[in-house]
Amino acid sequence: MTVPTMAEMMANGESPEILFWVGCAGSFDQRAQKITKAFVTILEKTGTKYAILGKEEMCTGDPARRAGNEFMFQMMAYQNIQILNGYGIKKIVTACPHCFNTLKNEYPELGGQYEVIHHASFLQQLIDEGKIRMQEGGTFKGKKITYHDSCYLGRANNIYEAPRKVLEALDAELIEMKRCRSNGLCCGAGGAQMFKEEEKGTTRINFERSDEALATGATVIAAACPFCNTMLTDGVKNNNKEDEVAVLDIAELIAASL
Repeated sequence: MTVPTMAEMMANGESPEILFWVGCAGSFDQRAQKITKAFVTILEKTGTKYAILGKEEMCTGDPARRAGNEFMFQMMAYQNIQILNGYGIKKIVTACPHCFNTLKNEYPELGGQYEVIHHASFLQQLIDEGKIRMQEGGTFKGKKITYHDSCYLGRANNIYEAPRKVLEALDAELIEMKRCRSNGLCCGAGGAQMFKEEEKGTTRINFERSDEALATGATVIAAACPFCNTMLTDGVKNNNKEDEVAVLDIAELIAASL
């Protein structure tokens, strides 16, 4: 895939409609790289003019701040803001709710003012504008799908409808878990928990959440966050159901149905 970087675009005197913020998971995690590729495929097919920062992109600093290292967070944030402002970036789309929340709600007080959109909302926009056209009798037509609300998308930013609207476009049957929307259960990775050992308890949070998802009888568990994806995949594997139940990002579901 040839993905344009901001540096290349600026050198050619061009500017993109959107900057795609890839994020650490989307860059380095083998599983999340597939989500990145799926989203780029959609951008290409819909003719969206986009670019990434490439090697100039640093971590937003979300895990550092959640883990209590404010100094590290501010250093990372300032570096990113300088680069973004240097390129005159106005609009950012990201496939990670953690990056989304930090860029949208925490960068403004440090001098980073951007229109930040999560890929769930962006995909819904593309569908509403008729830019995304599904193949007839798509890959997931009639399949049972359950959607897991990411904490930073749902409770933190009140985005519940967009991902569900995207799934509606697939012509699949959406089955809600008992705990969903504002009452959804965390996958267990938020607040920098992704990077530390869990404390002692009777069960892992991701096992409990995966059990709820599997109880719906869905063959696809849809997520809109790379962290949730990892945690739910582990939970499905714990139940030895990885051959029957797929954990997929909404971008992957759309890309497979174009």
